[in-house]
Amino acid sequence: MVSMAGRTVREEQVSATRELILTAAERLFAERGVLAVSNRQVSEAAGQGNNAAVGYHFGTKADLVRAIARRHLVRVEEIRARLLAGARGSTDVRDWVDCLVRPVPEHLAALGSPTWFARFCAQVMTDPVLQRIMVEESMSSPSLRQIVEGLNRCLPELPADVRAERSEMARHLIVHMAADRERALAENTPTPRANWHDAATGLGDVVVAMWTAPVTPTGL
Repeated sequence: MVSMAGRTVREEQVSATRELILTAAERLFAERGVLAVSNRQVSEAAGQGNNAAVGYHFGTKADLVRAIARRHLVRVEEIRARLLAGARGSTDVRDWVDCLVRPVPEHLAALGSPTWFARFCAQVMTDPVLQRIMVEESMSSPSLRQIVEGLNRCLPELPADVRAERSEMARHLIVHMAADRERALAENTPTPRANWHDAATGLGDVVVAMWTAPVTPTGL
């Protein structure tokens, strides 16, 4: 019979191993791309002698990607919910854009350096199958849905097709600008803004301008 203490030690060991794998996978996926990294490489980078460790603890690569996303999105959601509370009732596009733009940079700033999550997201978003995982995880956020609704209320005249197009543009900017800054910090190269807060401010300026830009009729 295994004692309670024995089970607790075993659970702690499993949890520690999972954390090592998640950290190693996130870094490798961020730096090399998800499809270029094998489970064996992740296991080796995590210091696991068993090359099947990734499959044992997480299943498929898609399951591993989802676990990495969830590891960060819990904290991102907390930040987003706080920003949402401050924006409720606002008719200012900037307030709602900040709710979209600021959560990930604030999370990355809190993590310290180095980080890999922004580059991980950018890599994942290039693969249609893995992209769906990130979209599913993001859109499961109640606060994100409310933020999108709040932004839409500020732009009632925007045609549905233009709204969808600009939403996609905003997503690309938010994901890839964060990844570019994170990469520059990792490589110790200059960045346009001194910190993540200021970077989010500059990004917010551009996203607001994009959402509020005039709509040119097609065919002209």
